[in-house]
Amino acid sequence: MTAPVVLKALLALTSAVMFLLAVLYLRRRKLSRLEYCAFGLLAFFLPILGPFLVIALRPGQPR
Repeated sequence: MTAPVVLKALLALTSAVMFLLAVLYLRRRKLSRLEYCAFGLLAFFLPILGPFLVIALRPGQPR
């Protein structure tokens, strides 16, 4: 495997793990389905910045 392939794979893995962390954080909050979908899409479509925004904005109330 060449270096560019390894770096692309690591970037994809990092993005997937960050999205998973954002979704797990959202599960601990009381949100409507629409809010949950909106913040989930934010975390998905902004791969690097989105999960940080989801956690920093603290949507909803804690369960």
